[in-house]
Amino acid sequence: MKKAILAFVLLGLLVCPGQALSDDVAVKLQRLEQAIQKQEETIKAQQRMIDELKSQIMKGNQAAAEKAAEPEKKVESAVVQTKEASPLPSMSAIMTNPYLSVVLNSYAYTSRLSDEELAGRGISGYTHLGLERKNGFNLEAAELFIYAPVDPFFNLYVTVPVTEEGAELEEAYFVTTFLPKGHQIKGGKFKSGFGRQNALHPHAWDFVDAPLPYRAFTGDEGLIEKGVQYTYLTPLPFYTILGVEALQGENEVLFGSDASIGAHAFSAFVKASFDIGDSSTLLVGASAITGKTLTDSVVAETIFSGDSTLAGLELTWKWRPSKHLGFKLQSEYLYRTQFGRLNDSLTGESVRLDRNQDGLYLQGVFLWDRFEIGARYDTLGLFKNDYLIDGVRQDAGRKPWRAGGMVSYKFSEFALLRLQYNHDESDIAGKVNDELFLQVVFSIGAHGAHAF
Repeated sequence: MKKAILAFVLLGLLVCPGQALSDDVAVKLQRLEQAIQKQEETIKAQQRMIDELKSQIMKGNQAAAEKAAEPEKKVESAVVQTKEASPLPSMSAIMTNPYLSVVLNSYAYTSRLSDEELAGRGISGYTHLGLERKNGFNLEAAELFIYAPVDPFFNLYVTVPVTEEGAELEEAYFVTTFLPKGHQIKGGKFKSGFGRQNALHPHAWDFVDAPLPYRAFTGDEGLIEKGVQYTYLTPLPFYTILGVEALQGENEVLFGSDASIGAHAFSAFVKASFDIGDSSTLLVGASAITGKTLTDSVVAETIFSGDSTLAGLELTWKWRPSKHLGFKLQSEYLYRTQFGRLNDSLTGESVRLDRNQDGLYLQGVFLWDRFEIGARYDTLGLFKNDYLIDGVRQDAGRKPWRAGGMVSYKFSEFALLRLQYNHDESDIAGKVNDELFLQVVFSIGAHGAHAF
């Protein structure tokens, strides 16, 4: 190409013999030759890049063909095709470091009762276990949360609350990612799918403490069990999930670790949600858990041995027309039935115990900009409070209840300040507890979104 252009220029000069080849024309020819040379070098470089890309594509196709020939890779490919809604994580995601976060939950507390009275403040007829809080400053926990994909088939989650007594493994479980669309298995130690409040960690609650029915029927920590859970997200036009669990049954209030050899608690639940217009969502659900029981939580110095069943209905309604305005209404109704023997630890005397008791809480939280204003009412024995010993109904006294309110301010998604007041008349003997909390919650690191 360069020779042709030069020949063309020389031919033009020969055609015009009246014009001499001046020094200026010679300079222009030299510059033109240099420009053409640079262009040729650029074309050669581009051609090398094209050749390299072709080589890489050919190698990639060859590697893909070799993988397709392996039986294990054929199975993996089939799994990917059947699980459209939950694609397998890429290998680059698997090789990343685990996601880590820490959540600090602490509060200042004052009560009209002494620390000794708080420790012995049970709910007569329900549980003799007292409150684990003291006047002054309390550290609920500094919660370490770890999450990471294990491989294309499993994710792993670990939650370790650290308190003044030390570190405790609260949750450690795997979740499958390779099953067909809608199916999932969870195994390890985890929060049971029973109910609404039970699935949330304390720092995600709308109030500092657990609702009264949960404290009476499952204890403050709720149902955190070792076992396995299977859930199925149905293909219905609205969100509907079904679940069953086989659990070890170690909850000290409802079951007890020594109630039976092996897993001795089993649960089932169904939950559904519906969009109501553009700004509202309604979540409803029903749950039940049953199993063998061996616990000392009923009456001091006694052991209850028998069977327990806890059933629950839940309802949550959220209205959120904008980011800075909203309202949430949440309620659960719990019903517990127990029958078996109540054994005196000192005398060895044994009597038959039958309990059919219920409880309910109702709470509402109004959101305005960074502020949340909420109120809660919870009660026990709303419709049923049968406490029978050898068939004789025991005096239930007055109905336990509690009411409270809170105001919280969110500095950001990672920092919260909450002031809460409770008027507590859950003690059947009539001792009232007026208590005040000032809570702070701080979080750092990557923390997954909480349930709706």
